[in-house]
Amino acid sequence: MNDASDASAPGSVLVMGAGAIGCFLGASLQLGGVEVSYVGRPRVLDELREHGLRLTDLDGRDRSLRPDQLTSADTVPPHARPALVLLCVKSGATAEAAAALDVAVAAGTPVVSMQNGTSNVAVAHAAAPRLRVLAGMVPFNVAQPGPGHFHRGTSGALAAQDDPALRPWVAVFAAAGLALELHADLRAVQWAKLLLNLNNPVNALSGLALRRQLLDRGLRSCVAALQDEGLAALRAAGIEPARLTPLPPAWLPGVLRLPTPLFRLVAAKMLRVDAQARSSMADDFARGRPTEIDALCGEVVRLARAHGTAAPVNERMVDLVQAWPAQPKAYDGNELRRALGLK
Repeated sequence: MNDASDASAPGSVLVMGAGAIGCFLGASLQLGGVEVSYVGRPRVLDELREHGLRLTDLDGRDRSLRPDQLTSADTVPPHARPALVLLCVKSGATAEAAAALDVAVAAGTPVVSMQNGTSNVAVAHAAAPRLRVLAGMVPFNVAQPGPGHFHRGTSGALAAQDDPALRPWVAVFAAAGLALELHADLRAVQWAKLLLNLNNPVNALSGLALRRQLLDRGLRSCVAALQDEGLAALRAAGIEPARLTPLPPAWLPGVLRLPTPLFRLVAAKMLRVDAQARSSMADDFARGRPTEIDALCGEVVRLARAHGTAAPVNERMVDLVQAWPAQPKAYDGNELRRALGLK
């Protein structure tokens, strides 16, 4: 990792939502020399204050910050003056988090939504009209193997809406080991990421590590059915999703349905994940937290309805995930296909 002296940060960073993604991004920047503060739930902050913050990844990185090196709070400090805010709360907490930022940080502060789904920027902007809310996208998976330990199990470059306020940060992020690409229109990128994230509920319901789940053809076929509906809704809306993988988005359902030996060959890069990687929704299940199913499958359902089509498989998936806490079970491929109404 390069030293952040290669790129001068415009100021400090506030991580609003010190969960897996927030801690990984924040600690990466802090290890690169950027001043970072973390706002999160008391449970997570207690872990950081006891254990510090450790980052590992599939490329072999293993670096740590001691508890005394971390600045954290469960609310936004009054009159905070970060140069950049990374909004990393779960989608259901977006409005509350944005409203808290709006009364605490300086007007015009850039706030980048590093969240799942496509609606968080609009929600945050409505709750924080004084701030410059921008869309962002995190392509990789971060799991929490233990207290204060955050592990990146997949790869990819961060993306954000192009804005003059973010351009000086590109080199800062790069020096911290985080590639950041700016796009004039991030909507296509967000929808492409959402299509990939339709694997999250399948992974969570399977109870399997990500790589094992992707090697199960029955489970992959469930993801393919969810993506088919997502692609149909996007066509109806006139949205062309960006290409985030070596394969065009329209090819993904067909590749997922291939026999596993062929899938291994065609999707070798997709399978470059380690044994610790699981979806964020699987972590939510394990920790008894609300999931972001409404920001994933729910977004597909709403887009389809808005343009005169339907997404019944995504609707059923929303119901399955919402029902899971009352009747937890691990689904194999055949069971999940039946539950989703697939033949």
